[in-house]
This record gives sequence, structure tokens and C-alpha cells, in this order.
Amino acid sequence: MSKKTVKTNAMRILDTEKIDHKELSYPVSKDHVDGVSAAQALGKDPRTVYKTLVTQAGSRSYYVFVIPVAENLNLKKAARACGEKNIEMIHVKDINKVTGYIRGGCSPIGMKKSYPTYIDQSAQDIETITVSAGKVGYQVELSPKDLLDLIGGQYADLLAD
Repeated sequence: MSKKTVKTNAMRILDTEKIDHKELSYPVSKDHVDGVSAAQALGKDPRTVYKTLVTQAGSRSYYVFVIPVAENLNLKKAARACGEKNIEMIHVKDINKVTGYIRGGCSPIGMKKSYPTYIDQSAQDIETITVSAGKVGYQVELSPKDLLDLIGGQYADLLAD
């Protein structure tokens, strides 16, 4: 029996926009796979695999940050990047309501609504980055510039020191 090919919404958007990308997948166990484990399963350097984090500012606005999986978001730098006084991670229970995605499968591509999105400036120095394709176990690899243009994002200094 052949494995069924999965096309996520993020993959369909990339296809429709004719953005060059690679679709990747890795096996998922019952225990949730963290980003570093996902990078290892894909045979990728964790510095090139990015996670998508969703935050809410004191103004009640949502912001999305895309950073390397092994790194932590500096909330003060994130707030500064988007001109807010403070920012907090949203609760896991709110991820689906806000983005349309689930924890571990949140992609910066194809969220329910378009939120201001910031990609860590480290992405400027690499040829391709890998981000969630919108389903646990599925990733897409593409040029950081193509991702930035597609989502209308911008680069920022976001990592904890």
C-alpha cells in the first residue's frame, strides 16, 4: 500500500503562488516532537529549521514570530520590533482559535488571518529555511526571502542572548 501524499493549506498556497519549495515529512510519535527533534528527523541543521510563535500584545493585537527551533524568543526585543510595550505568548489552548493551526503544526503560511509577522534576522544569512507546513510531521523548505515576501513580514533581532 502506498503512502498517501498529504497537501496542507500552506503547501497549496506555495503551489498557487508558484513559490519554489520542497515538501518534507518526518514520523511523529505519540510523544510530541519538539523542533530540534524534528530537525534531526529531517536531517537538517537546527539553525535552518524555524518555529512559528504566536503572541499577543498589551494592545490585544496578535503578532507572529519565526525563529530557529533551538532558540528562545526575547519578548522585549519582540515587543520593540512591533512597536508594543509588552508581548506575551498566547496560551496553547488559543492557538487553533487564533491561527487555525494546532500546537506543533503552526505555520506562518495560511493562518486564518494575516498577522504582522517577524522572522529572526539570522534567516538572512542562509539559503533556505524550513518551517511547518501546517500539520505535525510536515515541513516546507524555501528561501527566507520568498517566505518574507509571501507573508508580508520583516526581519528583526528576536533571539534571547
